[in-house]
Amino acid sequence: MRVLVTAGAAGIGRAIAETFLDHGARVHVCDIDERALAQLPQAVTRTRADVANLADVERLFADVERELGGLDVLVNNAGIAGPTAKVEDIRPEDWERCIAVDLNGMFYCTRKAMPLIKRAGGGSIVNLSSAAGRHGFPQRSPYAAAKWGVVGFTKSLAVEAGPDKVRVNCI
Repeated sequence: MRVLVTAGAAGIGRAIAETFLDHGARVHVCDIDERALAQLPQAVTRTRADVANLADVERLFADVERELGGLDVLVNNAGIAGPTAKVEDIRPEDWERCIAVDLNGMFYCTRKAMPLIKRAGGGSIVNLSSAAGRHGFPQRSPYAAAKWGVVGFTKSLAVEAGPDKVRVNCI
């Protein structure tokens, strides 16, 4: 099994990557933290990439194809909390960055992963969301908007990708 975990060098992403590795998968991780990437187990291949940057995502998937020869599982783990403020106090650039990482980055990676997973005969995409994707949180509107978007994206993609034997789930 060939797995890509975004933001997989620390925290939940690292735990996911190491669990797949422990179960015999070949794992590739991307992250923006070069120091954390350097501390991953040797068996994990890696790319420094910001999922919100299209050029980085292109380079990431070139690395995945070169290192893994394809892809069976994409774990869209990358996300940021964004600002905690009343909506009138949120700077547009902070709103845009949260949406860019938490939602657009998921789309960019899924868009590049889908042909690889289809070529493998099917597989799985796991999108990480949050309770914020189900309930509004005060002073967290960028994060909540992004995570609601993740839920909607996941539901739509599950219907679209199912006939191609690609499972799409959100946790």
